[in-house]
Amino acid sequence: MFRHTIPIGRILGIPIDLDYSWFLVAALTTWMLADNYYPAEFKGGTTGEYWLMGAVTAILFFVSIVVHELAHSWVALRYKIPVSRITLFIFGGISQIVGEPPSAAAEFLISVVGPLTSLALAALFYASEPLFAHTPPALAVVKYLALINGILGVFNFIPAFPLDGGRVFRAIVWEVNKNFRRATLIAASTGRFFGFLLIMVGVWQALRGNVVNGLWTAFIGWFLESAAGAQVQQQMAPGPEPTTR
Repeated sequence: MFRHTIPIGRILGIPIDLDYSWFLVAALTTWMLADNYYPAEFKGGTTGEYWLMGAVTAILFFVSIVVHELAHSWVALRYKIPVSRITLFIFGGISQIVGEPPSAAAEFLISVVGPLTSLALAALFYASEPLFAHTPPALAVVKYLALINGILGVFNFIPAFPLDGGRVFRAIVWEVNKNFRRATLIAASTGRFFGFLLIMVGVWQALRGNVVNGLWTAFIGWFLESAAGAQVQQQMAPGPEPTTR
């Protein structure tokens, strides 16, 4: 899936890689925080301070994403499912889990632990805010990390496959109908719906003048629709009858 990556280390024996697209989104995140968010949140700072805060925040946010992905990987490993690597890329991160889960319960736990971890990080950053009350730049960074991890956790609960929420939805459908392929097809079709919905929302935002956010929303929608559509095609391809689990 990722052809151009840079290895940066191992955690729990799992290689952690940076896709080249990560540098683009890290630069954009730093720029948006330094140019818009921090001047409003922390008034009176210098341009250099804003850029430093933006860069530190971008790095810490992606550390949070690694923790999110490690949570998925740890549960997968508990079920004896290998994890080949974790890759950070333009849309965040992905754990490349080798093989399908052995049961709907395993799929549910592997999927749900990621968003719950992000929400736990959001709560941790929020609870730590009083510790930085007398250090305004650090407080501004911690407040943003609480906010963005909360958004990440909630967003990933959307039942849009291949988001975590879509995989949770697939696990529930799988448990009900006892057919993994059919559950995947239903979840992927739902993911395509959400993808098209985000594309329309993004276009609407762009037409109303919010071009940057609109294009980004539409881009995320395109990614979801493409990934979910690939799953639909894969499940519709001729092959042996799915195993009932």
